[in-house]
Amino acid sequence: MKFKTTTRALVALTLSLLCAAARAQVTVIKAGRLVDPEAGTAATNQLIVVEGRRIKAVGPNVQVPAGATVIDLSGYTVLPGLFDAHTHLCERTPPEDRDLFSNDIRTTGAWRAILGTVNAREMLEAGFTTVRDVGNAGNYVDTDLRRAVEQGLIPGPTILNAGRIIAPFGGQYHLQPERRELGAPEYLFADTRDEMRKAVRENAHFGARLIKIVVDDQPYVYSADDIRFIVEEAKNAGLKVAAHCLTERGARNAAEGGVASIEHGLRMSDETLELAKRNGVVLVGTDFTEKTAGYLGAGPEFAKAFHALFLDRLKRAYRVGLTMAYGTDAFFDVPGETRGTIALMYLDSYMEAGIPAPYVLKMLTTNAARLLGVEGERGAVRAGLYADLVATPGDPLKEITELRRVRFVMKEGKVYRRP
Repeated sequence: MKFKTTTRALVALTLSLLCAAARAQVTVIKAGRLVDPEAGTAATNQLIVVEGRRIKAVGPNVQVPAGATVIDLSGYTVLPGLFDAHTHLCERTPPEDRDLFSNDIRTTGAWRAILGTVNAREMLEAGFTTVRDVGNAGNYVDTDLRRAVEQGLIPGPTILNAGRIIAPFGGQYHLQPERRELGAPEYLFADTRDEMRKAVRENAHFGARLIKIVVDDQPYVYSADDIRFIVEEAKNAGLKVAAHCLTERGARNAAEGGVASIEHGLRMSDETLELAKRNGVVLVGTDFTEKTAGYLGAGPEFAKAFHALFLDRLKRAYRVGLTMAYGTDAFFDVPGETRGTIALMYLDSYMEAGIPAPYVLKMLTTNAARLLGVEGERGAVRAGLYADLVATPGDPLKEITELRRVRFVMKEGKVYRRP
């Protein structure tokens, strides 16, 4: 009994010391300018008090707690951490072979985990503190990557992962009849309602945080009713649906079917853009620049035409007033660039399209946070939210490409990059 009492006392003392240590972890950031992306404004000379992983207070006259670590960013613009709502952390095609099919069938889960570890760190260092990983991660490697970040084993952004992509037979591949199994583990082929239900439940069981479907990469496409069924099944598991759509027909079906977001949507008509707006669907346009399209390896003429499709749809989507969130679809390697710097190349498309910098910043923060369902935790700088912060020397409300000069990155109260 004496031993048990002593053990309990030691446990209580240890917990008390740990709690005291946690309370002592206070950081105060002096922000020269603090951006509110939702309002499109910035306040000067603000103090941000971070206690543990969350923001405790924000304002010009906040009291600095005794013993707090002070980080002076008075010469910088501070803003919420950035979001990439369409990425593939566990996939990377080399310049000499951009073919997804040949790369997917040759890539092991171990290699994907290594790629994911590297890409996650590079995204975080560039200022992306939250990402939505939308598949192409083999046999749920993205779930393990997310868990490793959550447990602090590796540095990386907060990850919402899609697991295995659900698609009609073939997915995004053209299979040969003697090797039909080559579609796995990249996709879960689902053509009947039972298969769709099972695919959603398998993803939920193995740790997916959203459902990704490919609507229209085959001559046959998911109907609006098919999509409604998948959306409802996903809703029962507490998950949203992101729909890969390359055709007008596929995008219209997805908008009618009630998905949370349409990915790419490069051939959407004005009518379908309006439909998506009425139904509360967010467009994650992955708006390739001509330069990034050139890295796909299909030649300069393809890159020019591909970019032109995105640019036209981007201008029309903004004119219609459809809510958009920033996403890149960066799955390729570029010599001399990191995954994070590649993701920031896409900003050029918005400048070329004439999209105002404040709106692009909303795409990168508040719009994306609402799409991902984390607006109560991330995407803004206010008391109670996680301390996901970045800082840049310039003003991204005036020049959005200033985000390429991020010099400070904090995620959940931990500093990963300093000026």
